[in-house]
Amino acid sequence: MMSTTDQLRSRLERYPADRYPAQHATAQFHLGTVFLEAQQLPAALEAFDAAERLLAQVGMRLEYAKALMMQGVARRAIGETDLAEYKFASAAAVFATIGQPSELAAAHFNLGLVRVEVGDLAAASESFDTAYDGFRATGQRTWAAAAAREHGIARFTGGEPAAAIPLLEEAIELAGDADPNGAGAAANVLGLAQLAVDEPAAAMTSFRMALRWHPRSVRPAEHAMVKANLALAYEADGDQARARLTARHALIVDRAPDEVRTVAEGVLRRLPPEDDSDLFRVLDEEPVERWEIWVRDEVLRWSESGPVARNKEARRWRDQQVRRGPTGVEHATVLLSVLLEMPPPAYEAIIAALVEAAAAADPTESERFQSVMRSAMARYPLPQWQRLAASFTAAAELVGHDQQWR
Repeated sequence: MMSTTDQLRSRLERYPADRYPAQHATAQFHLGTVFLEAQQLPAALEAFDAAERLLAQVGMRLEYAKALMMQGVARRAIGETDLAEYKFASAAAVFATIGQPSELAAAHFNLGLVRVEVGDLAAASESFDTAYDGFRATGQRTWAAAAAREHGIARFTGGEPAAAIPLLEEAIELAGDADPNGAGAAANVLGLAQLAVDEPAAAMTSFRMALRWHPRSVRPAEHAMVKANLALAYEADGDQARARLTARHALIVDRAPDEVRTVAEGVLRRLPPEDDSDLFRVLDEEPVERWEIWVRDEVLRWSESGPVARNKEARRWRDQQVRRGPTGVEHATVLLSVLLEMPPPAYEAIIAALVEAAAAADPTESERFQSVMRSAMARYPLPQWQRLAASFTAAAELVGHDQQWR
């Protein structure tokens, strides 16, 4: 079976340019698109050049403008921003003349992107505004959201955070769950803009929205970036415990970019070290229904730490849970809920650390800790209770500890 590229090349031979210019140009256009998707930029440009010349000759204005657009995309990808701007502007002029509002909006959107890259933010703002209006008029909400988002980002990076805020809010409203990646990107920059105008509380809300759209399991790099920025917001608001916790959570993401690590490490470097338990300090302030959010991230950090650090955190948890007496059952219940969601290696590692923490305590405290954990296990349905009790008992037997987990 012939590949798409071979089929298009065969079509070019079947329809030579001198006899069938329209058919030849169409095949060149599609061939350029295939090359562009494969990141074969020189070949894509050659095909689009041929398509553009022939389509101009035969007067196929709509197709000619589309070829100009694709030329602009390829030129921008190869770094020829000035020529890309010219191609997008030329395409926009043709689309405007022949009455193609949707394509005109797309041309102005791309024109805005390239004008940001060449540093002409005023012209970029005009292009994004035009694109936004065109997308809204043609019912393309997701693309209208993209235009508002990119306009907001351009305003923010250009030193106008206050002007960026309403644009980014509009982008989030339009994108929503239909475009989680775009909505998350807009919410993240919105948080940064709100920080820049000294609104840390609003920034926290925006970053939390961004985290919902950038889950760690789907977009780990973006998740880490938002976590680091959220740590900045907590720091700006004077909430040292949440700032430290959140910065540490950003640092455990494997794919966290270097700039994310720089931000998170900066937060930890500027703040005083933890003097008790940041996690329990936060849990004491949060409603119970939000405890699992914090415990999950923190236990995930333990699971990805070495055994020494993990054992230290488990002992800290033991001390804080026992200190709270009967209410410690609520904390233990949330901890077990998080454990039950974890993959087997992490599940077993955390249980081993908790068993070690029980063994390291004096007998009275150890029994209190085990008693609270048993009470929490009893809250779960029988299969889950049996799994937890068996796992803790097996971990204790493995290292020779005489503990009561059933």
